[in-house]
Amino acid sequence: MERFMEQVIFKYLRAEPEDHYFLMTEPPLNTPENREYLAEIMFESFNVPGLYIAVQAVLALAASWTSRQVGERTLTGIVIDSGDGVTHAIPVEKYCYICPDIVKEFAKYDVDPRKWIKQYTGINAINQKKFVIDVGYERFLGPEIFFHPEFANPDFMESISEVVDEVIQNCPIDVRRPLYKNVVLSGGSTMFRDFGRRLQRDLKRVVDARLKLSEELSGGRIKPKPVEVQVITHHMQRYAVWFGGSMLASTPEFLQVCHTKKDYEECGPSICRHNPVFGVMS
Repeated sequence: MERFMEQVIFKYLRAEPEDHYFLMTEPPLNTPENREYLAEIMFESFNVPGLYIAVQAVLALAASWTSRQVGERTLTGIVIDSGDGVTHAIPVEKYCYICPDIVKEFAKYDVDPRKWIKQYTGINAINQKKFVIDVGYERFLGPEIFFHPEFANPDFMESISEVVDEVIQNCPIDVRRPLYKNVVLSGGSTMFRDFGRRLQRDLKRVVDARLKLSEELSGGRIKPKPVEVQVITHHMQRYAVWFGGSMLASTPEFLQVCHTKKDYEECGPSICRHNPVFGVMS
């Protein structure tokens, strides 16, 4: 870890760590011991004046404020960070997209394959010969794994829309509506064309089905209020965590919430176990 940070700071950033406050990111459910270890490296090895460790999802929410769909700046929302903890560098395949109906999509390719099949041209890394591959059904079957994971593994049957719905339903009842209204996408694998629209449609269907069932079980006496479902997409979606971090680190509030070198010397690395949430600026 120390050698890695040394490369980042001196080789790529070309900065003097003693002169800068640092904002570091961590995945959800990162252990407190990992935060302490990072604090020891940053304060003792690099002698930084201040350090703040932020959860990636919070920074992705901040990045979503650049979207026109966001009416007010809020840190309440569901973040779908595809690739977090598994793949850190995910390319966007320009030929891939999210189809609204997989059955109709197969039929479309069967009727006029020349119109929809794309060709990929490459060079063999071993013999340096040129090759051409027809890319047809794979264009939509790849991203379709998000919505029908059983294609890849029969042990997993829950689609991403069902996972999002389950997460929100496990939250306190008074925050569920704001969460449904602010589903934020983050990461390279959410960059497939129409990913946000498909997720919003499927999630809306799941929510509406539950409301309809509630009304039927009450015998029509209770009519639930419709739930607004909105999936936020924006132009910085692929780098949402970095962009959100740069936004929050540029505010005066950032210096107030950072753990300083003085705090570290007084209390030790345990101060980095907790980092106050900030950034909801009026």
